[in-house]
Amino acid sequence: MIVHLIDGTYELFRHFYGIRRGVKVDPPLGAALGVLRTVTHMIETGATHIGVATDHIVESFRNDLWPHYKTGEGIEPALFSQFHPLEEALVAMGVVTWPMVELEADDALASAARIAAADTRVEKVCIWTPDKDLAQCVVGERVVQVDRKSGQIRDEAGVKAKFGVEPQFIADYLALVGDSADGYPGIAGCGAKTAARLIERYGPIEAFPPDALGGNQASAALFKTLSVLRADEPLFANIDELRWTGVTESFGDVAERFGDPALVDRLAKVEIPAA
Repeated sequence: MIVHLIDGTYELFRHFYGIRRGVKVDPPLGAALGVLRTVTHMIETGATHIGVATDHIVESFRNDLWPHYKTGEGIEPALFSQFHPLEEALVAMGVVTWPMVELEADDALASAARIAAADTRVEKVCIWTPDKDLAQCVVGERVVQVDRKSGQIRDEAGVKAKFGVEPQFIADYLALVGDSADGYPGIAGCGAKTAARLIERYGPIEAFPPDALGGNQASAALFKTLSVLRADEPLFANIDELRWTGVTESFGDVAERFGDPALVDRLAKVEIPAA
């Protein structure tokens, strides 16, 4: 089987800013509807085991470690108001959903990928997000990153080709170059090529000689702590929990409220294979 792990927050942003289609409902739910349609299409085209991670709130434990870490400030109200309705709609659709509070959606994806990859029945784990953070979860050709927008599938060789380092060093790489999306700057003067060269020479940041970062070792260590994903959340015990078995009774009302009742008929036509 193939396990599909979806970054629901990224998908919501993608539909809100990049696609701008949907039906007019009040309150506006076009971006969330776009995500529902995306997941519906995945199920229609053969996805059987799916989990969606969302940021129930944007802030996490990382905000206590670095005051400039990303927050919910600046998110358009019309987008922010769709976070929770999306979660409720996915649950009604029968899709396993992880709304994260103390941790982030990325941590949930990392945890789910670890659990799924440990099951010998799983042929491949696809993490549907282009976020650089998730590249640290890639394992060979078994756990891969899928960029829905570009259609690119990034395995371990693909991570090395893009960043110049193996997946195990992505957190070190991001600590050095920074991540503007998450709000930490990295080390001044340390660009992508320099970071890759230092990691190639010394390995993880902890193994760097004291003078390698010009006295910025402590900052680099902090930024690495921010960039390392927590993969130890016990989100599920058995991969069978991610198997889609159809919508719930409430999904009809949800699809109506979101302005696309045809979703019910589309999903009703999907043949659910025997367990």
